[in-house]
Amino acid sequence: MFFKEKLVHGTLIKRYKRFLTDVKLDDGTVVVAHCTNSGSMKSCLEEGAEVFLSPVNDPKRKTKFTWEMIKINDRWVGIHTGRPNQLAVEAIRNGDIPGLTGYIEVRPEVKIQDSRLDVMAKNDQETCFIEVKNVTLKEGKYALFPDAVTTRGRKHLETLIRLKEEGYRAVMLYIVQRMDVEVFAPAVEIDPGYSESLKRAVESGVEVFPVQAEVSPEGIVLGKVLPFEI
Repeated sequence: MFFKEKLVHGTLIKRYKRFLTDVKLDDGTVVVAHCTNSGSMKSCLEEGAEVFLSPVNDPKRKTKFTWEMIKINDRWVGIHTGRPNQLAVEAIRNGDIPGLTGYIEVRPEVKIQDSRLDVMAKNDQETCFIEVKNVTLKEGKYALFPDAVTTRGRKHLETLIRLKEEGYRAVMLYIVQRMDVEVFAPAVEIDPGYSESLKRAVESGVEVFPVQAEVSPEGIVLGKVLPFEI
């Protein structure tokens, strides 16, 4: 996916109240940008780092910018948690993810049982339910999820397990928005409960696709499927 409008460059001053960020633009102006990421942002939060913001033209929005990415160790890391869902829908429709191809109907945001899952994909042979997560946490060569305890994330896994038991295809799609990692794994030390739920999901037949994404000020391009360790 490519950004429709040119992004605005600046320097991170601070993130606060989880969803707000002060950024100093190149012309010296200080603006408040919306941060979509509700997690800890561990390993991708560095005051003084370069950032890019997307402009918002909604007169009802108090913040006129949305934080898209930050440069960590000379590489861009995508922190906008809404982008992976857009990437997933586009990629599945285009058949760009090996193993998730051949679907003739792809619908975002589908309510099923007691959850709302990110994607439903169908063809004549199967119906596949897909939950998408944004991954930014890095430890060594590992991309880890989550970066904070997520009760909602565990609920999604439980829904996928039940759907698999009912005969549907069930998939966890992790979009890793950084290129300096090699393997995906659950963040056991941060949320052992999520790690246990993911392990049980895999044992139940839920499939795991950790897909790496190259982030740039021009757009975000999906790359290879990473190996994973549970």
